[in-house]
Amino acid sequence: MRPPLLKVGAVLSTMAMISNWMSQTLPSLVGLNTTRITTSDTLTQISPKEGWQVYSSAQDPDGRCICTVVAPEQNLCSRDAKSRQLRQLLEKVQNMSQSIEVLNLRTQRDFQYVLKMETQMKGLKAKFRQIEDDRKTLMTKHFQELKEKMDELLPLIPVLEQYKTDAKLIIQFKEEIRNLSTVLTGIQEEIGAYDYEELHQRVLSLETRLRDCMKKLTCGKLMKITGPITVKISGTRFGAWMTDPLASEKNNRVWYMDSYTNNKIVREYKSIADFVSGAESRTYNLPFKWAGTNHVVYNGSLYFNKYQSNIIIKYSFDTGRVLAQRSLEYAGFHNVYPYTWGGFSDIDLMADEIGLWAVYATNQNAGNIVISQLNQDTLEVLKSWNTGYPKRSAGESFMICGTLYVTNSHLTGAKVYYSYSTKTSTYEYTDIPFHNQYFHISMLDYNARDRALYAWNNGHQVLFNVTLFHVIKTEDDT
Repeated sequence: MRPPLLKVGAVLSTMAMISNWMSQTLPSLVGLNTTRITTSDTLTQISPKEGWQVYSSAQDPDGRCICTVVAPEQNLCSRDAKSRQLRQLLEKVQNMSQSIEVLNLRTQRDFQYVLKMETQMKGLKAKFRQIEDDRKTLMTKHFQELKEKMDELLPLIPVLEQYKTDAKLIIQFKEEIRNLSTVLTGIQEEIGAYDYEELHQRVLSLETRLRDCMKKLTCGKLMKITGPITVKISGTRFGAWMTDPLASEKNNRVWYMDSYTNNKIVREYKSIADFVSGAESRTYNLPFKWAGTNHVVYNGSLYFNKYQSNIIIKYSFDTGRVLAQRSLEYAGFHNVYPYTWGGFSDIDLMADEIGLWAVYATNQNAGNIVISQLNQDTLEVLKSWNTGYPKRSAGESFMICGTLYVTNSHLTGAKVYYSYSTKTSTYEYTDIPFHNQYFHISMLDYNARDRALYAWNNGHQVLFNVTLFHVIKTEDDT
């Protein structure tokens, strides 16, 4: 019998928007690393902070991988910042110590000279007293000259006393510097116990092991939605914008489809930065008008519902041709079973970690939501699940790891209210709120590469961050 899954609380924050999105996708998508996007249409500035990477792991007593900590990625330079500051401080202290040593030698030399002068002055003073006692035997002129010399030397006595005090202070200062230097050297030796290159290799090795560990994660369950981040304000109240979840990290194209009907124009942008600034790279004139706002770009092709039909179209951006089209059997269309906001949103096409999906309703399922997994090449329905949730009562929905999440409204106060797992063919009622900042959502889709929700919110193109709960499989699990 297979051992059960290790239910480790791997709440892998998809800070993946701040994980994959903010660290890899957003900066590369945006073409910005701390670049400010300035445009009259822009509501906010996209200014990614530190990237995020899985950065620690552990093993259970049997040696099985248990991981997940998402922590700020630090490159070698930033990782050594404190060490570098310490080295600089130590160098300053050492330079100060050398300067004090020079000052000390000079002071000691002068001090010896002054001490010698002190002896001479004391002898001279004693002699002067003796002479003064016997001044009657000296000529007045010689006495006066000697007295004048003595008067010149008298001010040096307090200077000598101050010099002696300063010399003691310098010796004390020198001792304190020596102690501080010893402490800093010890700290540096402790920090520098390993060669920096060796440490770098250890970090790279750890990162490799953690990535292997990450592969053992099962698909995630939605726990939280945060945001939104407003990327741009443009278009009408209704529309769709998206990126390709199967595109490479260097391919960050954005596609933009304004309105829910009477349109065939798809606009392409090379990056989020170009999208925000309006630097369009290409325009596609589709052979058919689309219906609704629930399109998806998947593996280089656009999937959309043909206007006034239940036909799904697969259109290749590379060739500019329709690669496949197929009728979605029994699916309602043209506002027969839309989401609550209408807009011919009867058929919702979406993609997640598992593949391509269609969400719709049929008379046979009493207007309740049907989930169908599609073959991405032929658009053939591979398998369908009938849920008990009425399509007309749903605000919007999206798929994550084979589970459909349904919102209760498209207006203020919306939350994820219902979920249906295609893996277990079971449903549950949930209560995951999210901030409907602009009061009317007409498109909400999950992107598995960015691990973020793309939304069209009353003419605002926004992104939501999601937090997922993962279960980690043991070596024997399949």
